[in-house]
Amino acid sequence: MDRDYRQTEGQPGQHQAGQPGYERPMDPQPLQADDDYRSGNKLKGKVALITGGDSGIGRSVAIGYAKEGADVVISYLEEHEDAALTKEQVEAEGRRAVLISGDVGYPDVCKDVVEKTIQAFGKLDILVNNAAEQHPTDDIMNISPDQLESTFRTNIYSMFYMTQAAIPHLDRGSAIINTASINPYTGNPELVDYTATKGAVVAFTRSMAQQLVDRGIRVNGVAPGPIWTPLIPATFSEEKVEKFGTNTPMGRPGQPVEHIGSYVLLASDDSSYMTGQFIHINGGLFTSS
Repeated sequence: MDRDYRQTEGQPGQHQAGQPGYERPMDPQPLQADDDYRSGNKLKGKVALITGGDSGIGRSVAIGYAKEGADVVISYLEEHEDAALTKEQVEAEGRRAVLISGDVGYPDVCKDVVEKTIQAFGKLDILVNNAAEQHPTDDIMNISPDQLESTFRTNIYSMFYMTQAAIPHLDRGSAIINTASINPYTGNPELVDYTATKGAVVAFTRSMAQQLVDRGIRVNGVAPGPIWTPLIPATFSEEKVEKFGTNTPMGRPGQPVEHIGSYVLLASDDSSYMTGQFIHINGGLFTSS
């Protein structure tokens, strides 16, 4: 397959009220699946739990995992239509999918999600901490306590709580994969609080990798650059959406489908000698790792 997803003119200006956003109104639609993908059954018999799995990168990961033989639990906030479509696409690959809604920024919700995963499948092999929110603010003086609390709760508290809930059920060979961002490596003057949370994700990942290595549990992450997901029109103005991703050397935003290989790698035995590492998917916006 020719993986040339360029949108040379950018995407039309658009905006959605409220986060994390919905996939159905987006124009163009994000590319989620690769019809020419060749499965190696690398996750056959595995069970994966993906937060923020209803759309965007989370949906692509769910589809990719299903293609590789895994059953999937999709945790999401309240985007029921998007989540139902993700479930449908997982089931089209012959795998089971369970949908669980709730705010993973709270420990009781995370415990409930993991308990329902165990009830449905009897085990958990792969945890993908992917849920996030962001709110552009060009002056730190205008970041309210409520915004700061909400961003940290969704982006990093959720990873602590979900990981705490999952660890008792993870065996040797299990994998935890955390979604960070290019921003802690480059800085972002409009997303100071978001960037701070993603820097915490990097530190959390590398620390947990060391803490869990003796238990045979690998902890790695992916640091996406500008990716065309519902979070983008739900975050930025129409004018900024039009130009989104065009500052990369590739001249375009990335697509969710372009993350499948990395998340499959980190979930499978192909990454058996990797822990505490990040894979950067950013269209050539080189960072120091």
